[in-house]
Amino acid sequence: MPRLYIMAHLAPAATVELKAAHAHYLRSVLRLGPGATVAAFNAADGEWSCRIAQISKAGAQLNVEQRLRQADPDGEPDLWLLFAPIKRARLDWLVEKATELGVSAFLPVWTAHTQPERINLERLRARAIEAAEQSERLSVPEIQRPEKLDTLLKAWPAERPLVACDETGSAEPICEAAARLPPGPAALLVGPEGGFDRRELDVLGKLPFVTRVGLGPRVLRAETAVLAALAVFQATAGDWRRIRTR
Repeated sequence: MPRLYIMAHLAPAATVELKAAHAHYLRSVLRLGPGATVAAFNAADGEWSCRIAQISKAGAQLNVEQRLRQADPDGEPDLWLLFAPIKRARLDWLVEKATELGVSAFLPVWTAHTQPERINLERLRARAIEAAEQSERLSVPEIQRPEKLDTLLKAWPAERPLVACDETGSAEPICEAAARLPPGPAALLVGPEGGFDRRELDVLGKLPFVTRVGLGPRVLRAETAVLAALAVFQATAGDWRRIRTR
C-alpha cells in the first residue's frame, strides 16, 4: 500500500484534501484512481487506511477509513544530527539515509573547513518525506537553517549530550561512549571534508556536554561517517532493540 505523509488531522470518517503534487503522484506516477487504497500517516495520529474519493490534476480527496498503526506513545528517538554541508548529490543521499536511520532533526553547521554550498531546505525536506514514507516511520525529521558551529554550541541545551566524531584518531571508540549515555535526547556531530580545525577540537574538548569519539582506523568521507556513527549509536544507545509494529 502506498504511504503518504499527511499533515492534516487523521481520524475515522474524516475527509482529507490533497494538493496537486500529491494528486500528480497518485494519478500519474502510481496510476491510481477513485476507489484505490493508500496509507496516510503522521506522528500525532498514526497511520490510517484511506480510499481515494476524487482525483484530478488540481488535487485529490481521501476518505479516512481504518487505523493501521497507533502513534507511538513514547515517540521516536529524539536524536539530532549536526553536519557540515557537502555537495548536493551526496547531501541528498545523506538526508535520505539518516532519515531511514531515525534522525529527528537535521542541523547543518558552518565550520572552519566547510566548503560554502547553498542549501535548498525545501528539496531536503522532500527527500526526508520520501525516506519516511519508504521506511515506514511515522514522523518526518525537522530540517533547520544552517548556523555557525560556535553559535549553536553557545546556545546548546545542557541536558542533551553531544557526541562529536573526531577524525584525529585520539578519541575513544564511539561504541564505548554511546554505551554510557543515559536514555533520552542526544545529538551527533560530524565535521566537514578535511575535518575540524584545531581550535574547534579544543573548544569541543572543553565543553561538559560533549564527548569526542572515534570511528575506527580508516578515514571516512563525511557522508560515510554520518551513517557509521548513526548505525553504531542506534545499535548501542538507540532504538534498534525495538521491533517493527506494523
